[in-house]
Amino acid sequence: MAPYYLPIFLLLSTTPLFIHASSKSDLPVGYRLTLAIPSEYTSGFIGRAYLMENDINKPTFRAALSVESVEAGKHSCSLEVFIGDVRVWNSGHYSRFLVSDECILEMTADGDLQLKGPGDRVGWRTGTSGQNVERMQMLRTGNMVLVDAENSIKWQSFNFPTDTMLWGQRLDVATRLTSFPRNSTYFYSFEIQHDRVALFLNSGQFKYSYWEFRPSKNRNITYVQLGWRGLELLDVHGKKIAQVLPFRRPGQEAPRFLALNNGTGNMGLYYYSPEEAGFSPDFRAVNDTCSLPTACRPYGICTFSNDCSCIRFTTGTGSHNEQGSQCGNELSEDPCEGLGRFEMVELDGVTSVLQGGSMGINMSKGECRRRCLEDCTCLAALYDFRNFSGASRCYSYGVMVGIRQIDRSRGLAFMVKVPKGAAQSGGRGRSNPKRWVLVLVGVVDGIIIVMVAGGVVYYYVIRKRRERGSNMASGNPPTEGI
Repeated sequence: MAPYYLPIFLLLSTTPLFIHASSKSDLPVGYRLTLAIPSEYTSGFIGRAYLMENDINKPTFRAALSVESVEAGKHSCSLEVFIGDVRVWNSGHYSRFLVSDECILEMTADGDLQLKGPGDRVGWRTGTSGQNVERMQMLRTGNMVLVDAENSIKWQSFNFPTDTMLWGQRLDVATRLTSFPRNSTYFYSFEIQHDRVALFLNSGQFKYSYWEFRPSKNRNITYVQLGWRGLELLDVHGKKIAQVLPFRRPGQEAPRFLALNNGTGNMGLYYYSPEEAGFSPDFRAVNDTCSLPTACRPYGICTFSNDCSCIRFTTGTGSHNEQGSQCGNELSEDPCEGLGRFEMVELDGVTSVLQGGSMGINMSKGECRRRCLEDCTCLAALYDFRNFSGASRCYSYGVMVGIRQIDRSRGLAFMVKVPKGAAQSGGRGRSNPKRWVLVLVGVVDGIIIVMVAGGVVYYYVIRKRRERGSNMASGNPPTEGI
C-alpha cells in the first residue's frame, strides 16, 4: 500500500487546539500525519489531532497525536490515548520526545509505528518492524494495538503502563504505575508485589511506602486487574484472593480507570457520571490529607488543622526555614561534606507517614541518633520502642517530607539533623535540644482552644450580668453561688 500524507498546520494558541484528523477505527500501514508547530513559542500551547476512535462505549476512547510547549523553541511530540477528555496513556510518559518545527506520526511500510521530528529523526517507536503488522486499532477497553492480517496483537499500549490502569487491564507482579510531579525531584509509584500492593514515594536512592493493602492469610499475588467491583488481586491460578472495594452506589457502573495523581501521589478509582458528564473518584487510597507524603513542602509539618508549619532554626547567616508556607528544601550545607558539623534535635509530637528505611532493631535512642549522624545521607530518624514485641526500631529518612503532627506519645521520638549551633534562641546561647521550640506545631490548634475558653468565660460573664439585671428588675436581691 502506498503511503499517504496528512499535514496539519496548527494556529498559535495558548489554549488546546483540537483537530479531528480522522474518525477511523483503525489506521493502515503507510499512514503518515504531520503536525507543523508554530515558529513563535507560546507558553501553555497545546495542539492535538485525533486519529481514531472506538465509539462502542460512552465516553469514547480516542487516539491523538499531540504537541505541547515545554521550553522556548521546544515542544514535546507524543502519541496519546484519551477516554473522553481524560488522558490515560502517553508515549512520552518516561521520556519526552522534544521537537522544534514538526511532529510526525508514521506507520512504516514494514509495520513499525514511529514518532519523528525534523529530518525524519526518530524519537519513539514500537519496534515491530518485520512482524507483518497491517494496522493500528483502538479496542473497546482503550487498549491501542498493532495487529497483523489475522488480528494477532504484535504490540499493545497495555504492556507499557503509565499512571493509569483501565478497566480490564492486568498488571503482573513487579510492574507499576508511576506519576511525575512537575518541577520535583520526587515521583510516586503504585507497585504490585507478591505480598501486597502499595504506594511509594521515590527520590534518588530512597524509596518509602505510605499506603499498602495485603491479602489475608499471607497469600501471594500473581497479578491484579481492574474489574467490575474494584481492584482485584489474583493468585497464580487466576483465583481472586482479595480486592480493594470502593463505596458503590446502587446501579453504579464499574470503575472505568484507576489513576495515580501527579500532584499528591494519591490513588483513586474513577467512575463516569452521565449526569455530570465527567469522571470522579469514588475511592481514594488515602483519605487524610496529612497522610500524604507531600501534603507540605520539604521541612514542613502537617498539623491537626491540615495546615503546614515549617521546621525553623537559625544559622550563622540568619534564619533558615522561616515559619510559613514556604519551607526550605535542604540544609544550608551538604551533610556529606560537613561531617562532624551536625547534631540531632528531637521534635515533640511529630512523626513521619513514610514507612521503610529501617536502620536496625533493639537499640537505644542514643544509638539511633548516633547512626543517623554518622550516615551523611540520613536527614532524620524515628525511634520507636512502642513495639508490642518489645523490640525497639530505628528508622532513617533521606528526605524531609511526610512529616505530620501527632498527640505526644511515649516511646516515639522524631529527630532531625541540623547544623551545630542551629538550635539557638536569638543569639542568646544554645537551648536544650529536647526543649527546642523550632517548630510551630499546633499553634493553630492552641489558638482555637484559647478562643473556645474565652467564649465560655464570656458566656458566663454575660449570663451573670443578665441574671443580676433580671433580679434587680424584679426586686429580688442578687444571690451568690456556693
